[in-house]
Amino acid sequence: MGQGVSRRTFMGGTLGAAGLAITAGATSGGGHADAAPAGVVDAIVIGGGLSGLAAAKSLVASGASVVVLEARERAGGRVHNISTPRVGATLDAGAEFIGPTQTHIAALAREHDVRTIRTYNQGDSVFWNTDTGTRMPAALPLPAEFSTLQALPALARAQAEALLPFPVGEPWRHPDARRLDAITWKQYTDAVTSDPTARMLTSVAMSAPLSVRPDEVSALYFINYIAASGDENNPGTLIRLLSTDGGAQESLFEGGAALIPLRMAAALGSRVVYNAPVRAIDHAGPVASVTTDRGTFRGRRVIVAMSPAISGQIRYSPGLPAARVGLTRGYHMGAVSKFAAVYRRPFWRDKGFSGQVFGNGRPIDVTFESYADNRHILMGFISADAMRRLDTAPESQIVRECIANFVDYFGPEARDLLDYGIFKWDLEEWSRGGPVAVSSPGTLTRHGPALREPVGPIHWAGTETADYWTGYMDGAVRSGQRAAREVLTALR
Repeated sequence: MGQGVSRRTFMGGTLGAAGLAITAGATSGGGHADAAPAGVVDAIVIGGGLSGLAAAKSLVASGASVVVLEARERAGGRVHNISTPRVGATLDAGAEFIGPTQTHIAALAREHDVRTIRTYNQGDSVFWNTDTGTRMPAALPLPAEFSTLQALPALARAQAEALLPFPVGEPWRHPDARRLDAITWKQYTDAVTSDPTARMLTSVAMSAPLSVRPDEVSALYFINYIAASGDENNPGTLIRLLSTDGGAQESLFEGGAALIPLRMAAALGSRVVYNAPVRAIDHAGPVASVTTDRGTFRGRRVIVAMSPAISGQIRYSPGLPAARVGLTRGYHMGAVSKFAAVYRRPFWRDKGFSGQVFGNGRPIDVTFESYADNRHILMGFISADAMRRLDTAPESQIVRECIANFVDYFGPEARDLLDYGIFKWDLEEWSRGGPVAVSSPGTLTRHGPALREPVGPIHWAGTETADYWTGYMDGAVRSGQRAAREVLTALR
């Protein structure tokens, strides 16, 4: 969620008018190096994504003086609205959905008058398996066929381990943590089933939210991810994580999710400094000194609201403890892009389709119907190896391959699009992928406590540091509010 170099264009499109107005308003409020306070602020927040903005909002509400340093020219981090080049349809380039138990982001949406609409979930979804599509009721999170039964033991085993008394947010405290963190998700599931389709299902159950291959992530990490898909009163479940109705994909935001951080940043005004990538943090003395491309800022405390996969690129003096260094080296971003096609009408509904697909299609393996500006949209994720293959591919090739997927899934009408958009998170300098950083085997059990443990005056935020809803907008807000509480306690 943290810093980044902004891409104003969405493969040729420009930032939507509403988003541009809000961003410009926040910048014109005085977010420039020459407007930086000459003295010392209570807290410097590094990263103007949801996490950093939530931290700054909480601190300001408590009377603390704050400056937010954001390397992009916009707020929002991995929550970003863009417009298509021809018809100007607003699209969510990054985080998009909200569901039950995600109360923290819901509260911010209400406060900033950003409304939700239900994700279309009627008719049939498509389970795509090796060039063959099988229709299934959209209400089901998994297809009701023999191979699903073969996958259930592995998924049920993971669900059982994710339930109470799982130490949500502290998976290294799990009684079987060493075993679970020594293996990948692929090794974990392969040990339970040998059926190829079942293995594909268990892979998609993980790759859909994380955008990584099953051999790229610790089994303990993903089991914690399941456990985190709830709150203090509702244990996390795989069904809630993967479902639309009653799940994490239940609703989306009218006008795009990025309206929330853009309006938060506008409210903070001149406290937010854009185009200010942080190069170094000197925390040796009683006051921390933060060096950026827009000047040097001084604060009593610092919140680094960035993914642990990229927070290590800042130079720290004195250097960070070995555990924190090991943690950042053990995390890496998923590889992901979003492709969206805009249509005059939702032709897939006429055929009884929900617009949702999951399976092993390439390059798009998961799709949803989206909706914006009175236009209907098919949105698909390009993840992991498929994304890495297309990172430097010509735009025309990406469009051709993605539309071919939509034709396979929903019929030849998919060729009759009004416009389209692509956003490659892998090529964002300060994101380097998405939607979340994941840990390699051995990282959590060796270095897990360093995820949130302060280092001198430095505190850590970002959705990866959340307890509940790690990797989601709600987790980002939770993490920022938690870091703000730590800072306020330290300042007393």
